[in-house]
Amino acid sequence: MIDTHQHFWEFDPVRDAWIDDSMQAIRRDFLPSDLEPVLKKNNVDGCIAVQADQSEKETQFLLDLAKKHSFIKGVVGWVDLLSSSVEERLTHFSKDKNLKGIRHIVQAEADDFMLRSDFQHGISKLKQFKLTYDILVFQQQLPAAIKLAEKFPDQAFVLDHIAKPKISEGVDNNWKNNIEELAKNGNVYCKLSGMVTETEGFKWKADDFKPFLDVVVNTFGVDRIMFGSDWPVCLLSCSYEEVLKIIKDYIPKEHQPKVFHQNAVEFYSL
Repeated sequence: MIDTHQHFWEFDPVRDAWIDDSMQAIRRDFLPSDLEPVLKKNNVDGCIAVQADQSEKETQFLLDLAKKHSFIKGVVGWVDLLSSSVEERLTHFSKDKNLKGIRHIVQAEADDFMLRSDFQHGISKLKQFKLTYDILVFQQQLPAAIKLAEKFPDQAFVLDHIAKPKISEGVDNNWKNNIEELAKNGNVYCKLSGMVTETEGFKWKADDFKPFLDVVVNTFGVDRIMFGSDWPVCLLSCSYEEVLKIIKDYIPKEHQPKVFHQNAVEFYSL
């Protein structure tokens, strides 16, 4: 089993200002020694470490951790995709075979950020290094994600956290329509991740997720979806076990090898 989405950090109150006072549960260090026993307890064999900070220092930090801990099967790092020297930086980091993909925290940007020519120039350089791209957006940014996926049909994309819909409010038709449109692009996968923290007051019951999972699974199919815990962010709402249980209880047994293993291996070239 592979967990396709988790983070590590040495907590820094300035750099990690997004972790505010309402998030006391995660205002501390989270390192491989914290995650490894959790994975073992849940029979998860490996994970993908995803960037949480927009810096090359972060990318190197994750790659160094992956060198030391074999259960970290790959890294989704950050380089400045807007930079004119993006190709040179990708050349530098892709010498490390643990680098599998790149992510930019687009949810913090303008809704049309992914349509910028400098960003798209950066995206155009990923394929030659066999690197994927993780799309982290809020639901109102999905139209730009659709255009990006259409413009780069040979680039492998994965949508993080099903585009962060407001779970407690029920399925929004704009979100549903945009997910269906995005899924028409065969180069786009979707992570079943990050849902528990998109709930009102971090409170939920398992049934709250079913209508959203129905939309995602019906549109992407079982060949293009993957499990991600979003640990340690998920701890704001529940335990690792509970996040895993939501997806395990939802996905029929016969499709679990794909959703929990094969799709991740294929997408991230593990």
